[in-house]
Amino acid sequence: MQKIINGIQQIGIGVADVKTVFNWYRTHLGFDIMVFNDVATANLMTRYTAGTAEQRQAILALNMSGGGGLEIWQFKNRKPEPPMNPVQFGDLGINAIKIRSSKIKETHKALLNANLTELSEILNENHFYFKDPWGNRVEVVEEHYSFVKDNGNSGGILGVIIGVSDMDASVYFYNKLLGYDTALSDDSGVSDELTNGETHTFRRVLLQRSNQQSGGFGQLYGPSQIELIQALDREPKTIFKGRLWGDLGFIHLCFDVSGLDVLRFEAEEAGHSFTVDSANSFDMGDAAGRFAYMEDPDGTLIELVETHRVPVFKKLGVFINLKKRDPQKPLPKWMVTLMSIHKVKKDI
Repeated sequence: MQKIINGIQQIGIGVADVKTVFNWYRTHLGFDIMVFNDVATANLMTRYTAGTAEQRQAILALNMSGGGGLEIWQFKNRKPEPPMNPVQFGDLGINAIKIRSSKIKETHKALLNANLTELSEILNENHFYFKDPWGNRVEVVEEHYSFVKDNGNSGGILGVIIGVSDMDASVYFYNKLLGYDTALSDDSGVSDELTNGETHTFRRVLLQRSNQQSGGFGQLYGPSQIELIQALDREPKTIFKGRLWGDLGFIHLCFDVSGLDVLRFEAEEAGHSFTVDSANSFDMGDAAGRFAYMEDPDGTLIELVETHRVPVFKKLGVFINLKKRDPQKPLPKWMVTLMSIHKVKKDI
């Protein structure tokens, strides 16, 4: 058995109204494939929910253009809390998500009509930032990988921006355990695009994986990036300090993996032992798999999912079963595109 990182499966977002957030991302950014819409109790996550097994509703939404998805997550029995302070670049945790776009000018133009309070101009002709209606920061990056062509201007999750306190320690973590071994850039200095006119200095490192081979749904997820940002002239805040997993904001970064037992051993050896492990197959509504969590050097939650089953035609009992397949062999494209049957064409 070997460890295989198939790609970024999803980014978790804690919200107050799961349906409203899903409808917005479906309408404006093409996340219209609803893999599951599940209500359950998070019995295994009490370490991060103050010892209480919280009931939650979660929707996993994908964009078939290619990229990771969004797990839109809402408490059912408590009001989620916002960060104590507005999130700034360099604060410890997930600062922003990166969404790929093959036609960045068209994506930007479409978002001009979305009544956003913060939407930057296109910077360096290849990226721009905005905040969604709930204050979650998004970077749109021009990147031309596609799984299904002509599926709209924007794609799925390309990556994530994470605030760190010790760049070298974090680079080691994401390289050693998750295979992000190539630095596309490593810059230090003032970065105007990160500060809204203030003068602050940062170190920014943009990582990708040199080994792009993956199995299962890896071709759907496509290449990915992790950008690490360290604030050099201020003490960063911890975004989830005093709050629960599932409160408002980006709650975790999730990878689709095979060989989870191998990764578990490597994580222990590196001093980042799993903090949660479902151990066996765990149902997520109609989907199923094994999942685990570990923390990066600053406590940012990394979810690891070994996918076992994904619904295709639920009413007919048709599922994609990955446990019976070679984990190094990607699923046929025609099989993955069958998930388009779950496309949501109007507000839920």
